Amino acid sequence: MSGKRFRVLLAEGSPREAEGSLRTIYSEPDSKLELTVVSTIPTLLATIELAAPETIFLDLALCGADPLEAVRHVHRAAPGIPLIVLADAAHRSFAARSTSEGAIDYLLKGFMDTRTLERVLRTALERNTLEGLADLLRDQQTSLYNRDGLNTLGTRAMETARRSGGTLVLLCALIEDSSAMEKDLGSMVCEQAVRETAELLSGCFRRNDYLARLGDAQFAALALDAAEPSAKVLQQRMESRLAIHNQSRQPSSPLMLRISVGYWGANDGRSFPEFLDAVEAELRQTQVGVNEAAVSQGNAARL
Repeated sequence: MSGKRFRVLLAEGSPREAEGSLRTIYSEPDSKLELTVVSTIPTLLATIELAAPETIFLDLALCGADPLEAVRHVHRAAPGIPLIVLADAAHRSFAARSTSEGAIDYLLKGFMDTRTLERVLRTALERNTLEGLADLLRDQQTSLYNRDGLNTLGTRAMETARRSGGTLVLLCALIEDSSAMEKDLGSMVCEQAVRETAELLSGCFRRNDYLARLGDAQFAALALDAAEPSAKVLQQRMESRLAIHNQSRQPSSPLMLRISVGYWGANDGRSFPEFLDAVEAELRQTQVGVNEAAVSQGNAARL
């Protein structure tokens, strides 16, 4: 890795253990490391655009009384740049929780050996390459990933989860009767329903989860490191926010979504496309049940 060109923005207090380790890894005369070191969060934020880093390191010792809020702030300022957190013993619990706030990994001071640092740098480089590819695989209307983008990122997330013993929860949602909606109310109403569904998904999932539009009226959200009980919780959250959203839509007709959820653990032998197919199949089965119930009600009415 030491010969690669790599732009790093590092916010670190004393002693500067990460800076020393990075300079050790990239110590050759032809090293292309571009390391920018700052010592405060405001300076870090002000330097992001100028330094154009490929990875950001953030020392939680600089983050004041609410380290997680600082992580969220830095991630919001540069959501496409891999963020790695540094922590001493006093901030260890915050470091573990920072991965739910936008950090891709964390390093503990005193344990920052070359092998460990190279591992997180390799993850950051892979993340940069993968995100750059996935940016070409986005839905133009919503900026969510399309089906190919979700399969690309989902496959990578599943490989990582298999190595770490992680888990995944996948939620799929379908706008009900979208074809009839377009026929009766026009394309603009359908486009509005698509935008509203994308916003609902964004409000129900974390920033580091993957959201996608799989078809004209179908959506998906992949929650990373989500325990099995989270599947039901995420479905209930989506349904609850949909109900609240529909109250604000009155007197217009409500947005109707059909939802299915699936769970995947590290011992599950399915590939990501197979996992996605299974959750989508449940969505289709739900539609069959709805159609059959409608036919039965119609027959009963005629009798």
